[in-house]
Amino acid sequence: MGQEFSSFFRFESKRLLWFIGITFATIVAFQYLGLPYGNVLLSLFSAGNIPTSGSNKIQGKDPPPVPEPINNVTIFNQGNVTIESSLETDNRTRVSGANDSSPIFDLEPRNQANSSLGLGESNKSSTVEGIEKTGNVSVGWKEENLRPSSYNNSMGLDLLTNHSGEENVSRPEHESASLDANSTPSMTNVSPRISTKGTSNDSNIPLFQKDKKSNSMKEENEGNTQAKNSATVSMPKENHNSHAAVPEVTTVSEMNKLFLQSHASYRSMRPKWSSGVDQELLWARSEIEHAPIVKNDPDLYGPIYHNVSMFKRSYELMEHMLKVYVYREGARPILHTPFLTGIYASEGWFMKLMEANTRFITNDPKTAHLFYLPFSSRKLEEALYVQGSHSHKNLIQYLHNYVELIAGKHPFWNRTRGADHFLVGCHDWAPSETKVDMSNCIRALCNADVKEGFVFGKDVSLPETHVRNGLNPTRDLGGKSPSKRNILAFFAGKMHGYVRPILLQHWENKDPDMKIFGKLPKSKGDRNYIQYMKSSKYCICAKGYEVNSPRVVEAIFYECVPVIISDNFVPPFLEALNWETFSVIVLEKDIPNLKSILLSIPQKRYLRLQMRVKKVQKHFLWHKNPVKYDIFHMILHSVWYNRVFSAIT
Repeated sequence: MGQEFSSFFRFESKRLLWFIGITFATIVAFQYLGLPYGNVLLSLFSAGNIPTSGSNKIQGKDPPPVPEPINNVTIFNQGNVTIESSLETDNRTRVSGANDSSPIFDLEPRNQANSSLGLGESNKSSTVEGIEKTGNVSVGWKEENLRPSSYNNSMGLDLLTNHSGEENVSRPEHESASLDANSTPSMTNVSPRISTKGTSNDSNIPLFQKDKKSNSMKEENEGNTQAKNSATVSMPKENHNSHAAVPEVTTVSEMNKLFLQSHASYRSMRPKWSSGVDQELLWARSEIEHAPIVKNDPDLYGPIYHNVSMFKRSYELMEHMLKVYVYREGARPILHTPFLTGIYASEGWFMKLMEANTRFITNDPKTAHLFYLPFSSRKLEEALYVQGSHSHKNLIQYLHNYVELIAGKHPFWNRTRGADHFLVGCHDWAPSETKVDMSNCIRALCNADVKEGFVFGKDVSLPETHVRNGLNPTRDLGGKSPSKRNILAFFAGKMHGYVRPILLQHWENKDPDMKIFGKLPKSKGDRNYIQYMKSSKYCICAKGYEVNSPRVVEAIFYECVPVIISDNFVPPFLEALNWETFSVIVLEKDIPNLKSILLSIPQKRYLRLQMRVKKVQKHFLWHKNPVKYDIFHMILHSVWYNRVFSAIT
């Protein structure tokens, strides 16, 4: 019995030694092959958990990802695979330019240091510093090998790094739809130099889509942006408490009250650092508020102004103090290219006269009270809009890149988040194009609509002027005397929008005193149209697709009392001019009663209205060389006045 037990013990001992040897050999083999240690015992003893060829439990020969800190950001190495494939897709798209439906326009002229690259060009002197991916995880490569590169695939915008090494522009959060659906999406690197308003953390919502979410959702998104480690930087909030709620239809009388309220309460964002110009603006505000009483000024007819004393003092201070810095960056035709004829000529004439001005322009931006962004909303539409696309994304993207260029090269934008910057845009799309990246700027807009984001106390209503002769913008000025104006009311125009068809429905060929037409037959220099205006007592200014119409200024130009039919339209220069003293405002719902409304105006009052139209006329005239109180100076004054009353230190 003892002998059998001894034999059995030796046999079991040999089996145990063999088992230990096999186990040790297996561990050595796993170590040699570089397999992860955590799976060794599972591989040996748990048949139910043995990885198969299709399993993801075996990580291959690479070790587990080790966090690598770069610029205080934790970066994981396994993300490099995604980066490489994305960059390959990026490069193929940029070189081929496939499916690019928009023209290519540079933000910078090629002879400048900060020029733009077209498709297929390369910048040999620039390197890529790092690439961020939108979302909760950032990925990148080593600093010494990479620098941020940016471009807009649909427009071919690729800005060079300037000589100081500053990054100018970053690519959009959502790449163009022209990328192949099967390709890896490109990554985003939104520069921290520009703070944008209206961006979204929701990956399903395009960056520049009109924001249709509630205000509470906007605030939640803005508040959580940094917490989510998003690539976008939220713009600090404005003083929204000063934005008084407006009813569905806001009368001009109510607009006047809103302007007074806004100038008493609306304040722009507090500057990031103080400047001497801030104190100058505060001093100017005090001077305007305590303006000396003006009596019988030969240049200013008091009844057409809300407060002629404040206007005069503000204008004097503008003449003596105001300094404007005009950005030189940007290439033609969208920037620095005046458009001097047609119904959108206001923005072009202002650009031409502003850039040529020697009185207000300063070459030292540190002394500037205002910064002018010299782009044309009309040229932007003409150059980049793809007919039939019903999309303004590439237009908005161009402005996004332009603002980033400005913010990247200069420190002035981020001092106030653009609150001391202003733009002048007359195209109907200007409000929607500028409400994302330029929403904090002072926006002088022809399409000044209370219900579409016009901010009292900040934005300016820009007169829409139909300039027929670029060499002589005041040609045909004036009209017949009141006694020779034998037409009660006149309108002619295309059937744009919903108001004009209603106007014609009630008044076309219905009354000999009411000359209400559709589009008039063509005549040389619009002679028929002009003669009707020169011969009418009242000129009907009915809105088109948008609230604005060039007929408002045309009526004043031809000394015809303007009858404005456009609910929620903010008349130009409302902070200074009292429109109820020289025009007639009719609600859209009152179109059926239009004639009775006009006939109810006594002859004495009509003569007073017409006389005041002649008095206010000088504020709406373009001159090749600007003169005091003309439209150029009035636009600039409106911007200056709003800046003075919104500035904060």
